[in-house]
Amino acid sequence: MNYEEKLEGLGYKLSAPSNKRIFEDGVRTGNLIFVSGNAAKVDGVLKYQGIVGNTVTVEEAQDAAKIAFVNCLATVRNMTGSLNSIRKIVNIKGYVASSPDFIEQPEVMNEVSALAIEVFGEVGEHSRVSLGASSLPGGTPVEVEIIVEVE
Repeated sequence: MNYEEKLEGLGYKLSAPSNKRIFEDGVRTGNLIFVSGNAAKVDGVLKYQGIVGNTVTVEEAQDAAKIAFVNCLATVRNMTGSLNSIRKIVNIKGYVASSPDFIEQPEVMNEVSALAIEVFGEVGEHSRVSLGASSLPGGTPVEVEIIVEVE
């Protein structure tokens, strides 16, 4: 079973390319792809909006983070033709729009780390950053960006 089939088996679908921004969805240099930040968009529409710890629950934020991560993977697939080109998920960065007293950003991003390892095994073991922000673009509660090594 390949990586995309594993994701589909878990209920995730990789989106088609749709860059309508003034910057690239991802940039490749050598064997590394730096994927721009992604929100939890499903079919081009944000699934959640708001601030975690205020109008968005931790569970909703965790789901949003996983969707955003899958959208990052879609960029890799769209750039390389296959998720099987991934040799290593090097780094994952998660930004969580949080109320001032919210301190569970790592718990939000733990779901992304668990998904990466569930789908990719050792290839999915990565370094990570989880940061809080007062707000994020478009009202998304979570934004995720990744760096991957490809063949």
